[in-house]
Amino acid sequence: MASIPCTTYLVFHSNPHNFSPSLPKFSSKFLGIRNNLKCVGPSRLGPSNGSRVTCWFKFGKNGVDAEGAGIYGSQSRDDFNRDDVEQYFNYMGMLAVEGTYDKMEALLRENIHPVDILLMLASQEGDKPKIEELLRAGASYTIKDADGRTALDRAANEDIKDLILGFSVQKA
Repeated sequence: MASIPCTTYLVFHSNPHNFSPSLPKFSSKFLGIRNNLKCVGPSRLGPSNGSRVTCWFKFGKNGVDAEGAGIYGSQSRDDFNRDDVEQYFNYMGMLAVEGTYDKMEALLRENIHPVDILLMLASQEGDKPKIEELLRAGASYTIKDADGRTALDRAANEDIKDLILGFSVQKA
């Protein structure tokens, strides 16, 4: 199990009855504080002898991994939406290249699920990590756009095609 150690020391005074704080006196009304500040003695939480507490944080199901913790790669098909398409379009610089959102909006108007649109765009860009993430989430590479092109047809190169086809063979 991968863990992140966290050590905390708690120190409490055992004689709270002799507690008399010396607090500064604020006279400025600008500060919004009255002159008669009062303080309650130390809390009686925890042990009174200054003990040590050790914490172990465990992320995900089996340790520290982003996928198990639900951060990356654990999304399902329906976890992707139109906003994800727009964010990816912007992030990959497609807006700068295209100059407008017309291409993205056209894909969204075709009633194609956002995860499949993302796969088409990632395939075209040659974004291997994103392609793997989307295929694990259930994206389909057989969905066609208005021009009849699939994610395989849009693939940036043969390595991307092999990645998509190889993943589909592994999944079957």
